[in-house]
Amino acid sequence: MPKTENQMLVIFGASGDLTARKLVPALYKLYKDKHLPEHFVVLGVARSFMTDEDFRKQVALESKYLEDSEEFIKTFSEKLFYEDLHKKYDVDYRELNERIQDLNTTYQCDNNFIFYLSTPPSLFEAIVKNLTAKGLNDERLGWKRLIVEKPFGYSLETAKSLNEGLHRYFKESQIYRIDHYLGKETVQNILVTRFANSIFEPLWNRDYIDHVEITNAESGGVESRGGYYDKSGALRDMFQSHLLQLVAMLVMEPPLSADPEEIRNEKLKALKSLRLMTDPETIEKNTIRGQYLSSKINGERVNGYREEEDVDADSITETYAAVKFYVDNWRWADVPFYVRTAKRMPTKVTEVVIHFKSPHHQIFKNSNINKDNKLIIRIQPDEGILMKFGVKVPGQGFKVERGNLDFYYSSLGDTNIMEAYERLLLDAMQGDATLYARADEVEAAWRFTDPILNFWKSKKANIYGYSAGVWGPQHADELIEGSNQWRNPGANLADDPDYCVIDC
Repeated sequence: MPKTENQMLVIFGASGDLTARKLVPALYKLYKDKHLPEHFVVLGVARSFMTDEDFRKQVALESKYLEDSEEFIKTFSEKLFYEDLHKKYDVDYRELNERIQDLNTTYQCDNNFIFYLSTPPSLFEAIVKNLTAKGLNDERLGWKRLIVEKPFGYSLETAKSLNEGLHRYFKESQIYRIDHYLGKETVQNILVTRFANSIFEPLWNRDYIDHVEITNAESGGVESRGGYYDKSGALRDMFQSHLLQLVAMLVMEPPLSADPEEIRNEKLKALKSLRLMTDPETIEKNTIRGQYLSSKINGERVNGYREEEDVDADSITETYAAVKFYVDNWRWADVPFYVRTAKRMPTKVTEVVIHFKSPHHQIFKNSNINKDNKLIIRIQPDEGILMKFGVKVPGQGFKVERGNLDFYYSSLGDTNIMEAYERLLLDAMQGDATLYARADEVEAAWRFTDPILNFWKSKKANIYGYSAGVWGPQHADELIEGSNQWRNPGANLADDPDYCVIDC
């Protein structure tokens, strides 16, 4: 593993939920597993008044790691510091710079700084402008990196504006746009499955693959995120970022090497090869949006989307989005891709399903099995890979049943599997941008998504209701060509399977 250099991590928005729930626990795990450098400190920055000790108590490591000694936790906690910005991010950073320089000297961080922006995107440019005013983007004495959280833009226009704002002060090579889905082992394993195995790559094309589907399902509703979600929706929240990144890894051509820029170059080509849908008729034919309705799950009533806190009572924001599209290149010509993401599904699951074509000549026509072989890449939970294929049932004749060949990461026993934020933070610390989105990738994803969002915004497309706890609107299977259906990896939990069209 590459050596991690001495450095400081400065987290803007450190009083927020993400720092206590994800970032500090990830850093602690890296410390525990001896991945952090000898000289390393964290400086939390926010608009709330706190002392260093208050900040350490807020992240409450003691309650998360009871198996570790108090002394060990205390040693890590002493690396955590806090600086108050006095209610405003767009101010002179003189006091902040003094604190950074003091910690840098005291703890020998070698002038290597990562600035993590866990704030609304509207604050990004103000923060980097004020950092630059104090020379904190200058790499002459040590490297400087910038990690920015999603959402990265609300549309292609706003994404371009954000990129332009950041590029005024930091070089693209310094900017790391985080997508926690890319930190998952099974997402990274897509590249290994494809490019390290001669049994898969020769079949990874239109000659052998019938269609590809991706499902991202969450069993929960929007819960306390209603205010944010009602301005975003499923297509912006998941499809444009996480799921199109998955698509890029599935679609991309083999890179020249494992170099981060070579991989990102191929991902960009993949995203640019997605066939744009620009006319309303095509979009209406190839997309479905839905919204969950009140229902009973396991005997308990759950709210419909419009009943959730901070959601408009007449909202047409989608909690279910399904998109069918094609990829315009030689490898994938005429292979349909189906991607769906939704709230209030029967189970929480994210998976990729590669459906292979049937043999051209069927000699076991009477066998009662599905026609295609499947390769299933489970992103979460129970991470692993499953191959479905036909096998002969022991006995006379040629009765064929479906057989499974599977691998689960849990079978690796004591092998440590990093959580997404652990992996992504460590990569940024080591200067590896492979799993981070580049500016042109983000804009290519928005370029594909924007026409769909604009059509839906016009209210000309139906929004279908589905009972909380079922696999989406009744019309969802109509999106898929032929007699195929979505692969639903679980049973419905709802007590009532009613469907309807919600009036816009």
